[in-house]
Amino acid sequence: MTLRVVVADDQALVRAGFCGIVGATEGFTVVGEASTGTEARRASPDVVLMDVRMPVMDGIEATRQITGPDGTGGTRVLILTTFDLDEYVYSALRAGASGFLLKSTQPADLIAAIRVVAAGDALLAPSVTRRLVAEFVRRPAPPASATPAPAAMAAITAREREVLALIATGMSNTEIADRLAISAATTKTHVSHLLAKLNARDRVHLVILAYQAGLAPPG
Repeated sequence: MTLRVVVADDQALVRAGFCGIVGATEGFTVVGEASTGTEARRASPDVVLMDVRMPVMDGIEATRQITGPDGTGGTRVLILTTFDLDEYVYSALRAGASGFLLKSTQPADLIAAIRVVAAGDALLAPSVTRRLVAEFVRRPAPPASATPAPAAMAAITAREREVLALIATGMSNTEIADRLAISAATTKTHVSHLLAKLNARDRVHLVILAYQAGLAPPG
């Protein structure tokens, strides 16, 4: 199966670099380039490599429209960032992005990242997640309408709550398995159940939901 990728960035040289790497890799094809969020929104690839600051429509709004109910069903968004951890990045995650990709990433890591996101997972290295949640806990709580439905949270088991809290600290499945003395397969099953029960898009969404639900309080 060939993965179809769109590169959205308002800098032509950046687009050319990513397009060259993706297009030269077997099993990948670049089906479009976008210099604005509006152009990115019109595309229907498997993955969009999305810059945040773009003219006409920024990457946040484009991500929201792509991943929303009226979006291009199945398209995943990977944010292109210098990772300054500014408000734009958090807004992009809340808008439905599947994770971060550093613009300074190595070519092999770029390809691996696209594969991960296309497979339905989220791209957040543990160190990145820890920095992300450290910033989240310093921010005001979101409105009640943004939190997981009480019925959904009530449906998860005590063990799943433990797993969710550890996901929110930035632990990988392997680290969670070691901490809870369970197998990696069991951990993966718990994560799958959490995604389904909480109607979460991916692991990034689980981190956000955990903090909104107060399962991983500051400290």
